[in-house]
Amino acid sequence: MVTKQKILIVDDDNNIAELIALYLTKECFETKIVNDGEEALREFNSFHPHLVLLDLMLPGIDGYQVCREIRHISDVPIIMLSAKGETFDKVLGLELGADDYIIKPFDSKELVARVRAVLRRFQPKQPAPVSNEKCVSYPDLTINLTNYSVTYMGRQVDMPPKELELLYFLAASPNQVFTREQLLDHIWGYEYIGDTRTVDVHIKRLREKIKDHPRWSISTVWGIGYKFEVKSE
Repeated sequence: MVTKQKILIVDDDNNIAELIALYLTKECFETKIVNDGEEALREFNSFHPHLVLLDLMLPGIDGYQVCREIRHISDVPIIMLSAKGETFDKVLGLELGADDYIIKPFDSKELVARVRAVLRRFQPKQPAPVSNEKCVSYPDLTINLTNYSVTYMGRQVDMPPKELELLYFLAASPNQVFTREQLLDHIWGYEYIGDTRTVDVHIKRLREKIKDHPRWSISTVWGIGYKFEVKSE
């Protein structure tokens, strides 16, 4: 028997939560509904969901804080739900560790598609042998995806997971051009044309931390996207 994937639905509007549960149950997911942040954290530890659908505007502990608390103990995917559509709110949610951000009201088919896309991409982190270490190195730059570390000019650089994953993805395919939509799909799991400004914001922050090198650079390909350009000696 195939074990159903479990979705924790966190929303203080029970009508919306029950509607989401109905959509997901029809798609053979197991669901549990909670209506506030404190209950969400308790049920997360007992229900052990494969994914969390997290409303931002919750009584007591808001969705942003719930996301922070979950990220301290788990890398289980989180999709934020919100009526707030401003870029700032989206970027904040993603930087706190959310894997996707859905604006209310949303289409049921889009919700299910995004849930499936995020779950398909997610693989629980497991200790890997040194021989299987995901690491790329260039002069004065080492990006290690296994332990999520970046060493630049002999010092370790702190960066959020999505920034590091974006840098690794580009550097692992030197001189290959990727569109913003491709980067959204690979790093954030979007299967549609989303807000490509998210990519631009992350590239800008990477460039602030990782300056161009005589041997390599994060290059803009105007009208297309970005590439990690490796220059010949």
